[in-house]
Amino acid sequence: MKDNTKKPNIQKDILKLLAERPAVSIDSLKNKKDTKASYAIARSVKNLVESGLAEIHNSENQKFLKITKKGRNKFNCIKLEGEDALVSTAWDGFWRIIILDIPEERKNEREALRYLLKKANFVCIKNTVWISPFPYENLFTNIKKDLGLSTGLMIIVTDKLDPETNLAFLKAIKN
Repeated sequence: MKDNTKKPNIQKDILKLLAERPAVSIDSLKNKKDTKASYAIARSVKNLVESGLAEIHNSENQKFLKITKKGRNKFNCIKLEGEDALVSTAWDGFWRIIILDIPEERKNEREALRYLLKKANFVCIKNTVWISPFPYENLFTNIKKDLGLSTGLMIIVTDKLDPETNLAFLKAIKN
């Protein structure tokens, strides 16, 4: 008989932990009583470091794991996916409008933000203007702070749109 219980995603759990704290001791991640789990954690840490999602910092007594910008972007993508990350799809009557103005020298961050906006079901209605009825403004406020985009990302929450903008949104979601 096959076991249908969901296996834990150790990398995802470690990324979540790293996103909540400045750094985590690698020793604190390991399960000293369960060598099989300890091995899986060590492999996950190695894979996170090799993929550039985390980095190891050495102190005098121990090693610490810290999330990278790439890791934070990956974590933000994970937050948009899955059952535990669902944002209500019932419209609360407010539109979320995000305006991007990120310079060319930060192109990778701009592309990562566009990807996240698409994953969050935002629709691009005018070059750098994205709109959605879903309440992701807190996520993007945190991303704005994390990336230091005080003027490069503007978030507007409003209950009114002019008829032409509303029509542009409806046309965009049909395509």
